[in-house]
Amino acid sequence: MLRSTKLRKLLIASGIAVLLIGVILSILFSRLSPLNRRWAVNALSRYYHSKVTLQSFHVTLFPRIEVSGGGLVLANKVRPGGAPLASVRRFSLQATWLGLLRRSRQVRHVRLEGLIINVPPRQKHRQNEPRKKQKHHLPPLYLEDVEANGAVLNISSNNPRHPPRVFVISKLRLRSVGVGKAMSFQATLTNPKPIGQIQTSGEFGPWNPDHPNETPVFGKYVFRDADLSTIRGIAGMLSSEGEFKGKLDRIEVDGTTDTPEFALGASGNSEPLKTRFHAIVDATTGQTLLQPVRARLGNSLIIARGGVYRQAHVQGTTVLLNVTTDRANLADVLRLAVKGSEPPMTGAVSVRTRFEVAPGSENIEKRLKLDGTLTIQDAKFTDSSVQKKVTHLSESGQGKPGKGDGEQVISNFRGHFALSASVMSFSSVWFHVPGASVHLHGTYGLESENLNFLGELELQATLSHATTGIKSLLLRPLNPLFKGRHAGTVLPIKISGNRQHPRFGLQYGKLWKRSR
Repeated sequence: MLRSTKLRKLLIASGIAVLLIGVILSILFSRLSPLNRRWAVNALSRYYHSKVTLQSFHVTLFPRIEVSGGGLVLANKVRPGGAPLASVRRFSLQATWLGLLRRSRQVRHVRLEGLIINVPPRQKHRQNEPRKKQKHHLPPLYLEDVEANGAVLNISSNNPRHPPRVFVISKLRLRSVGVGKAMSFQATLTNPKPIGQIQTSGEFGPWNPDHPNETPVFGKYVFRDADLSTIRGIAGMLSSEGEFKGKLDRIEVDGTTDTPEFALGASGNSEPLKTRFHAIVDATTGQTLLQPVRARLGNSLIIARGGVYRQAHVQGTTVLLNVTTDRANLADVLRLAVKGSEPPMTGAVSVRTRFEVAPGSENIEKRLKLDGTLTIQDAKFTDSSVQKKVTHLSESGQGKPGKGDGEQVISNFRGHFALSASVMSFSSVWFHVPGASVHLHGTYGLESENLNFLGELELQATLSHATTGIKSLLLRPLNPLFKGRHAGTVLPIKISGNRQHPRFGLQYGKLWKRSR
């Protein structure tokens, strides 16, 4: 009985002692909170070489160490008075006493809400300027896990007139975070155009406090089900994956894309499009260099080199490329550019062109500009009525009208073209079939499909031998009048109508002038 009484008194005394210690620690810690906040501000300032402000700071010691606060701001020393280098609306962290007593202080988990990082533009500094080693005089700090969902990364442009590049990071997880060390990351980014989410992982850092834009980064990404219809004038669901490396303001990307049903608004038709590319992304200028892009459109290989650029005083970006293709399938190209389920022509096409897409909200075919040359070999028209006219032209040009075997003849083209405002202009087009050649210049409307061409038709045969019967006899006196220097007959011609119903005729005004 005596022992139980003593034990009860001992437990009561111990309980009172623990309670008193808790109260005393609570009072002491409440008085020391401002000092802890000043210590945190001082430490962050020295770690990140930046002026730091902190609105609130609270600490709980038992049963584990928990810290919370808000209004954390790291000033931007590159642009004083501008947007801060980083800001956090609210934060919390958890740690153990054992972790904080180690030489390398360890924090188990950090949660950041409303994280905004503003990367300043690239600074000019001497190429061989020695970098000063930073001495923190603070114990190393190691964060095991950092969660910062809903973070925003703003990368400023070198041109103050241009808004920063904004990346919304819906999910962000950092691991093994330490000052002066690289950290691993997993993130989900929202891509504005084309709309879709990018899953990415890799390593980031160590953070460069003097030149944040030079902070290294590398990793891999996956971009699925991006809706290209959010870009006016094109359509299709794009998937892409690849790897990247570099610094925060200049990243090299090697990747592939796959769009099973790529379409342009002009035709409504689609073709499978796959690409493999090497790109250099400069986030401070908004510039992306493509060196090169190898695209497989249907069964045709297309190679493009150039980039995506931002221009002064112009909102949006401009795409400038040099595009080449050798003996591509003409039908693959025409299905995208021309309306109708069947392309108007088949054959092998080679193209060299300057490709430009201007910024703006109009459909891409209205903003697209081309300037180049093309060659088409072994061409045949898919419309039987048009092909019959071509075959008849060949027979007449050889002086054998109606005497052919009926076999479809092949055609060859070459010329210089330019596209602007949905109208294709041809300054010089040469069209050849056995026995006849046509030299044309004029326009073709991608939307209207209207034809407007003028030129000359050269036949190997004389005018009278290009026809039969009474017409041949009547035209015989005119042979000398229409004889060309290097051909039996030269006639001024015109082509009008539209793609479905072309009209071929003579320029009677020129005929009248030649007959005088």
